Amino acid sequence: MPAPTPTAGSPVAGGRHTLFASDLDRTLIYSAAALGLTVPDAQAPRLLCVEVYESRPLSYMTETAARTLVEVAGRTDFVPATTRTREQYARVRLPGPPPRFAICANGGHLLVDGESDRDWHREVRRSLSRDCAPLEEVRAHLRRTCDERWLLKDRVAEDLFAYLVVDREQLPPNWVKELAVWAGPRGWSVSLQGRKIYAVPAPLTKSAALREVARRTGAETVAAAGDSLLDADLLDAADLGWRPGHGELADCGWQSEHITALDVRGVHAGERILAEALRTAAG
Repeated sequence: MPAPTPTAGSPVAGGRHTLFASDLDRTLIYSAAALGLTVPDAQAPRLLCVEVYESRPLSYMTETAARTLVEVAGRTDFVPATTRTREQYARVRLPGPPPRFAICANGGHLLVDGESDRDWHREVRRSLSRDCAPLEEVRAHLRRTCDERWLLKDRVAEDLFAYLVVDREQLPPNWVKELAVWAGPRGWSVSLQGRKIYAVPAPLTKSAALREVARRTGAETVAAAGDSLLDADLLDAADLGWRPGHGELADCGWQSEHITALDVRGVHAGERILAEALRTAAG
């Protein structure tokens, strides 16, 4: 199917149609534990709650970041790109109009006006069944090798990938590396993010969904932001982008020529990323 021609009113930056895809957690939005505020309370930024879970506030961004996001969304095709399931993503109420496109389940679902694109999801399933060991085999291995002394939760996301919530202090130092060695030949990747260990099929990527969105929108410039190893392919697929001074990518010193490694950490990194995205969109 040929890419559609951008219609009148499509976001344009410097005469070029721009797409901005960004991870959410610890990139644009932050839990209370991840805010990383180092200033006295009286100098802390005003925060906007953007997610409520079980009647409790869960995720925030600064009011400055919220205002900037509205401006960015008005000048670009803004595409949230998250490992969250569709249900988890639906809890997030970002400022501004709902994005037309969103990437959920690490690329397993491409949402168009809030609905999963069936053709996209069908192709994802076909690729995983062809190129990777089945999810059931991976889950069985996780159950055999986990220890209840450090395992807090064992979850499956959208029947696509698995993740564990663990006690980091009790987690054996080599367990994640050993899991990665086992998973690699079976077509799976492993990522440790905070208290979560993800086991994800290697073909299940945000970048594949990003390229599809860029094709559909006719984007000429693609910008991206993210903090985790699961965002590395998203950043690599963009023309330019940013990573904060925290997260897996920062911890392992990940770099790319077209990606700016920011030194800002915590919720202020979200402000800085959006400021850079707005500057890019404005040309």
